[in-house]
Amino acid sequence: MIAKMNRLMLLVYHKEYTAFLQRLRDIGVVHVVERGNGVVGDPEIERQLALANRYTRAIKRLEQAGAEGYKPAGDISAVAELLERFDSLVAALEQEKNLLQTIEKDIAAMEPWGDFDFSAIEKLEKAGYAINFFVTAARNFNKEWEQDYNAITVAENQSRLYFVTVTPAGTRFEIDAETAKLPDASSSALVAEKERVGLRIEELANGLKDMAANSVNTLRQAHEALMHEVEFSKVALGGEKVSGDKLIMLEGWVPEENTEELKAMLDSTGAFYELRAARRGDDAPVKLKNNAFTRMYEVLTKMYGMPGGTDFDPTPIVAPFFSLFFAFCMGDAGYGLVLILLGFFLKKKMKSEFAGMMNLVITLGIFTTFLGALFGTFFGISLIDSDIPQSLKRYIVAGDVELFGSTYNVQMLIALAIGIVHISIAMTVKAINSTVFFGIKESLSAWGWWLVVVGGAVIGTLSFMSIIPAEASKLAFIVVGSIGALGIYILNNFRRNVLMNIGAGLWDTYNMASGLLGDILSYIRLFALGLAGGMLGQTFNSLALMVVEGQEGFGAVLGWIGFGLIIVFGHALNIAMSCLSAFVHPLRLTFVEYFKNAGYEGKGTEYKPFKNK
Repeated sequence: MIAKMNRLMLLVYHKEYTAFLQRLRDIGVVHVVERGNGVVGDPEIERQLALANRYTRAIKRLEQAGAEGYKPAGDISAVAELLERFDSLVAALEQEKNLLQTIEKDIAAMEPWGDFDFSAIEKLEKAGYAINFFVTAARNFNKEWEQDYNAITVAENQSRLYFVTVTPAGTRFEIDAETAKLPDASSSALVAEKERVGLRIEELANGLKDMAANSVNTLRQAHEALMHEVEFSKVALGGEKVSGDKLIMLEGWVPEENTEELKAMLDSTGAFYELRAARRGDDAPVKLKNNAFTRMYEVLTKMYGMPGGTDFDPTPIVAPFFSLFFAFCMGDAGYGLVLILLGFFLKKKMKSEFAGMMNLVITLGIFTTFLGALFGTFFGISLIDSDIPQSLKRYIVAGDVELFGSTYNVQMLIALAIGIVHISIAMTVKAINSTVFFGIKESLSAWGWWLVVVGGAVIGTLSFMSIIPAEASKLAFIVVGSIGALGIYILNNFRRNVLMNIGAGLWDTYNMASGLLGDILSYIRLFALGLAGGMLGQTFNSLALMVVEGQEGFGAVLGWIGFGLIIVFGHALNIAMSCLSAFVHPLRLTFVEYFKNAGYEGKGTEYKPFKNK
């Protein structure tokens, strides 16, 4: 559910403004509306943000340095020296890497010419001879050059010919070849220089690694403190000056549950304020308020978007259905137990802020274990074909069922039934939501579709189960369809004429007919993914058994080792892939099929109180 909000308007004397904001931040319950007055282009904020970017770049680069662990944060007063040292190390490292690239290019350029002493060339030049280096296509080499210019072939590589000429100084050349540009050092000297630069790069990289271990947490803390200052500056500059700049007006929102605490603080300051409940049309921030189970799934709602001014909080519906979808896609009781154990293990190892995420992993593991046992699969083993007691097998939901003269997989039918229920709930939420926020007159079309789709599904189910007779169901279909059609085609908009309403209703009918069937069929993915994971688990079991089958003696020992490796790594891989698909596809069913049919937009602003961090 969404917590009720109260709108707060404040007038503060300009000389007391900064001290007042400090107290407001200390209480930490007001979501301040940042109007942006003076914020854009403010030199102090731009300086702070530029420094924050330096922190971010430094932290990201140091995290990539490969340090084994990070020491606790130190004194952030010396963080400027840390940044200077970091910049110096990075600049030196980049310079050495660029130098290494240049040396490697020079080594590649010298490779065809081999290793020779440049001093010998200098001696020849002093004696009046010139040494020239040429490269040409092998087919273009002229044998006469050997006679005319003392051309000597040095190497031939990929139809390229490398040769030198030895001629008296001042000789004019008439050679159709490219003059080669050689480095100023020999191959051996370049290789030695490459080794030196490589050691220097390693030394600098180790320096970054040591700095990461000693300083990353310090930089993180400094970055957090700086962003705390930035937030304060934005709020301070976001106030609107009134009454000749003597007063500053500030707007904010406070949850109803924190109103009395805030009023006590405001009364003690003497500031003028006004508090009123949020009204329809107010752009109030959204604070989700759910029980312990539902709260774990708020992260999914926030991934899509917070509820807007005309939305209900979808999390109470998302929570049970996402858990059910996830368990259906995993479909294995053994994999569920692994998730439970993994969740408890990581909960002890990870920081406290991730405890909620691990609670979600444990919860999904519990759902998976229960549904996997219900479907009769344990680490790829079919429980219905195993030696468990017959009294337990009767609770397993598996196999085929005959329906309307055809045979269907019972789990596939359950997936479709879940889809029908899920979309029916979505349409119910949409109709109720429209009625609450826009009134019954504006919601008749939504209720008409609800009667046709949801009412038709209920009547069809009751008729199929022989709870109501066939004649009564026909009459019920006619009555429900007629009333629904009235809302869909005639009363969908009181501000338009009947013909336009009928046209709009026909268009809605086309969209509903083409979209609803596809939405329901999308839920077959639950069955398909669970089936795929189960078949892959069975395959790994079969491969493992093939390794030990018929082995004796030492071969049996090796076989059992192979058996263990295939079982462990095979099922670990299957669990990883199943978890990925079991997260993505239920998320799609929630974000696309449910939210679309529920009319959920998710354009709200999250409640973020101005507080000390």
